[in-house]
Amino acid sequence: MFNRFQAFRERGWSNVDALTYSDAWHRFGGSVATHPKVVERLAGLAGIPVRYQAWEQNRELKACIATWGPDLALSKSTLQRNGKKGLFDLGNAELILPAAADAQVTLRHRARYLSALNAGRFVGIKLQAEQLAMARTPEELSKKFCYNKRRELRLMEEAGGVVRPVQDFSSADLAAMYCDLFQRRWGFPATGAKHMAQVLKLLRELLIGSVIFLNNAPIAIQLVYRVEAPEWVSVEYINGGVDPKARVFSPGSVLSFLNTQNAWKKAREVGKPLRFSFGRADCAYKNRWCNSVLVFTV
Repeated sequence: MFNRFQAFRERGWSNVDALTYSDAWHRFGGSVATHPKVVERLAGLAGIPVRYQAWEQNRELKACIATWGPDLALSKSTLQRNGKKGLFDLGNAELILPAAADAQVTLRHRARYLSALNAGRFVGIKLQAEQLAMARTPEELSKKFCYNKRRELRLMEEAGGVVRPVQDFSSADLAAMYCDLFQRRWGFPATGAKHMAQVLKLLRELLIGSVIFLNNAPIAIQLVYRVEAPEWVSVEYINGGVDPKARVFSPGSVLSFLNTQNAWKKAREVGKPLRFSFGRADCAYKNRWCNSVLVFTV
């Protein structure tokens, strides 16, 4: 029975290697969660083999996907079925699959939060009720809003606050700070806390952002990954941690301002639009930073 379902699901697709998938991603584009290095390294951590599949039309490559059985690779449901729920955290990441603009490829593998950029490239995807929160451009933020963020940063620095780039710290130190501040902020452990240092080491070259210190102690940190595709920059804000005792300085809000502004600056330096995802549009605070965008599912 499974073989019949698999044959139907993969009809029109052919097996290829990881290099072919990587070439397709760097040709057609993608997002953080579909980046070749992210797929390969996190799948390796999970110990779940990836099947790379390609769709050709007239012997021309039109699309490539990385799969775990009936799901796209790195899916939460596959991790859960294999007894590895919460092994790593990619949040509710935007999924941009590498495909030509005119592909019109049939997609039957299960997936959620498929970017609107996939529309027209894939057939079989359906609009879902949930939306993603995508960071507004700097011009879409009011002058008063930006003034208040800069004022909060200034007041924090006058009180001894220091902003340091994540590159200043080892993966182990970043993991320790993140897990500690997440626990303090939310009252429960961060997803993937046990393997956080290993995950950050695997994805270290993609990690961006800063850590805020006060009196030599970390008070705010966010996990933010960045990849650059041919026609856009994809940034995924996974989650963050804040010391509740420092709430008077709004360090989480200040850090969001710094991380988004710096990401926009870098993207504009390379002349590409930025897709800075805050994940699912499910929190009121995200409305201050983001526009809700439509996403699809299979």
